[in-house]
Amino acid sequence: MTTNEKKPRRRSGCMTGIIIFIVLYIVSTILSGIWLNNMFSSSVSLDSETVYMLRMKGTVAEQGQEDNPFASMMGDVPGYQQEDIVGLDDLLHNIRMAKNDDRIKGIMLSEGELQMGFATAQALRNALLDFKESGKFLIAYAPSYSQLNYYVASVADSLYLNPTGTVNWNGLSANKMYFTRLLEKLGVRMQVVKVGTFKSAVEPYIRTDMSEADRQQTMQYVNGLWQELVAGVSQSRSIEEARLNEYADRYMGLQPADSMVSIGMVDRLIYSQEIDSILTRLVGTEDYNVIKTSQLAAVSEKNTSSKNKIAVFYAEGEITDTNGNGIVGLKTVRQLNKIRKDEDVKAVVLRVNSPGGSADASEQIWHAVQLLRESGKPVVVSMGDYAASGGYYISCGADYIYAQPGTLTGSIGIFGLIPDVSQLRSKLGLDMDGVKTNAHSDLETNAIYRGMNSEENAMMQQMVERGYDLFTRRCADGRHTSQDEIKKIGEGRVWLGKDALTLGLVDELGGMDEAVRKAAELAELDKYELTYYPDRKDFLTQLLEQLDSSSEEEKMISRIRERCSEARVLMLMHFPEIK
Repeated sequence: MTTNEKKPRRRSGCMTGIIIFIVLYIVSTILSGIWLNNMFSSSVSLDSETVYMLRMKGTVAEQGQEDNPFASMMGDVPGYQQEDIVGLDDLLHNIRMAKNDDRIKGIMLSEGELQMGFATAQALRNALLDFKESGKFLIAYAPSYSQLNYYVASVADSLYLNPTGTVNWNGLSANKMYFTRLLEKLGVRMQVVKVGTFKSAVEPYIRTDMSEADRQQTMQYVNGLWQELVAGVSQSRSIEEARLNEYADRYMGLQPADSMVSIGMVDRLIYSQEIDSILTRLVGTEDYNVIKTSQLAAVSEKNTSSKNKIAVFYAEGEITDTNGNGIVGLKTVRQLNKIRKDEDVKAVVLRVNSPGGSADASEQIWHAVQLLRESGKPVVVSMGDYAASGGYYISCGADYIYAQPGTLTGSIGIFGLIPDVSQLRSKLGLDMDGVKTNAHSDLETNAIYRGMNSEENAMMQQMVERGYDLFTRRCADGRHTSQDEIKKIGEGRVWLGKDALTLGLVDELGGMDEAVRKAAELAELDKYELTYYPDRKDFLTQLLEQLDSSSEEEKMISRIRERCSEARVLMLMHFPEIK
């Protein structure tokens, strides 16, 4: 009996020891990472005869993240996945450094699968074109090139491809998945209230194909983006635009690599081992050094110290009210208020890369921007890949707005989308009953589980129309025009940045550098420093996010449940997948 009682204790002690070991392993790994991070971040130096190796792989975000120096040690930790995020801010900083620092002899673009939007690609390409004015070399090599990566890499002096590689030059397409028939089978009917003929985000839930309005706007911006790609490659590679369209019709991604050389899309087919001899020749020595993106980003640019500051605020992602990983309304307002109260900040650049989101949060952020302007701090907006719907809402009140030609903006419209699951509830054998004190006390529940009646639907539609009236009024005031003029180009329609310029929705085509210079001009600053908001995520924050036990599916379900239960009116912009 005594012996039998001791056995489970041994097992318990063993299990406790294992748990303690795992905890100590994780803690020691984190502490080692902190030590390594501090050691490496403080020891980055730039040697002479250096080549900047711009690795075009991963996903581009507006802001870079601190490296996880212990990422390789975390490979066996359950739930941890290393995601390769590259900051556009780091890339632009590095290309500028490479142009101006004599220790850097040239740039090599490697790989060819960097995930980014069209406006981001244009910003990166323009920075490389500016770099070439230095006279330093710029070469590119990849096993294969995605279409957008080829557009960027085409500016290189020499463009190399693996002998078995491909250049995916095939044209663009935009497709949506429609769920209406599936929802009908499930017994779910989507109730829609909206303003805007072109506000197409609701169509996948109430139609089985594109409306003519959506087809028109989608075709316009897809054609516009393709024209930008063709014109850029034509200029860089000296290939007629008509020829490039012919090649796209042949679907070059399925053609042999040597055909890319014969038509002039690449210069040579080489294996990766030949890169060393090419760089040796270009640099002029075998003892050249290579610096990578994260290392060069840690090297500070030479600038004049000044008490005057220009705040660069990154607003990236979906706009939400109180939580999320994108533009959180309450948090953003607090940060903008902090900037407003900082007497050293003389101007603000608001970098917007957002497809929209909460109408309430958009209004709150718009108001915070107005308070910045009233305090004497000019606000200049720089638009990224998207600044649509709520993304345009928070931009429209700025003193000056920049967009890239390929930015998707506008989408001045509003909608509500509420599921009616009454038929599904009936199929499942679920009944509902209850009591209420007033006529519409159960509206939120009734809208979803029983379906809205005509009176409730009318009230929801009126709320959406009030939201649209406020949205167009904000745009009209910000752009110094009439509400009627805004409504003519509103209706939820999406515009490319180059079209938005013609329509008066933006002031000029350009990127972050132009926006910073304009902010300095408006604030009458000759000398200034840049300060950035929000702070970059350190590697420990990234680790904790990676170890979050909630799956992406669980988070999505939670968000849908939250929105449906509150029957909130959403102001969202959905873009079809562009390939």
